[in-house]
Amino acid sequence: MRVALAATVRTLPRGDGLAYEPKFDGHRLVIVRTAEDVVLQARSGRIVTAAFPDLAAAARRLPAETVLDGEVVIWHAGRTDFALVQRRAAAASAARAAVLAQSLPASYAAFDVLELAGLDVRGRTYERRRALLVDLLLPLGPPLQPVPMTTDPELAATWYETLPASGIEGLVVKRLDQTYPAGRRGWQKLRHTEVRDAAVVGYTGTARRPLALVLVLPVGDETPLVSSPLTAALRAEVAAAVAERAGPARTTAGATVTAIGLGEVPYRPLDPPLTAEVRHPSTARHPPPEVVRLRTEP
Repeated sequence: MRVALAATVRTLPRGDGLAYEPKFDGHRLVIVRTAEDVVLQARSGRIVTAAFPDLAAAARRLPAETVLDGEVVIWHAGRTDFALVQRRAAAASAARAAVLAQSLPASYAAFDVLELAGLDVRGRTYERRRALLVDLLLPLGPPLQPVPMTTDPELAATWYETLPASGIEGLVVKRLDQTYPAGRRGWQKLRHTEVRDAAVVGYTGTARRPLALVLVLPVGDETPLVSSPLTAALRAEVAAAVAERAGPARTTAGATVTAIGLGEVPYRPLDPPLTAEVRHPSTARHPPPEVVRLRTEP
């Protein structure tokens, strides 16, 4: 299932016919309720049903042949916690996934319906799909919930300024008359400035167990920086990406980079580089940049 993507903007789009949604800091997830069961698909196309048995159980209440697009989030201490989502996604066994589902229950912030009871609705307008989504999920209740939406740009601006305290990382803007832009950057996203794209020019550790990423940020003097240590989920994702690119990509030993508090650290360069989303202040080199997610889409 090819999902819709969003292009980054620097200011809040305004005008008639626009809808604004909070951008949750979680994992993109497509829920496919087949006639027989439920399949959960990550943005990369990987099937992650086993990692989220609580969401799979909730999705079995959906009508057969229904497909939803949204974000899986974990709420902790009044805010969403991306690291906890990664922890859930990295569950290595069904038993471990079941334990984590009890201690770190997942919520699903649905922002679109692509198929409803066997009817493909991607060709309908966002405004109509939104109405179908709300009618579908409100009677079911948590953990499957439609994301908030407004057509008021002033309320959207207030969300943008106040919701980061709850873990919301920005806004997504869509046209009310827009069909679902599968595989295209047909939406717009306005994110807070500490989240940015960075070039992954290498990694420390081994190809099977990368420990940190060597990054070049889009600001500053392009001096490579070493990220903070990767989570288990990101280590697995980076290892898979390196293995997948083993043909055209070249990894060589012997390069070094200066890491904060560690001095010169050897790393393995990547050519061509990957892309990652990172959190890092635009005016400082401390602390090390935190890798939020690896970007694998075009």
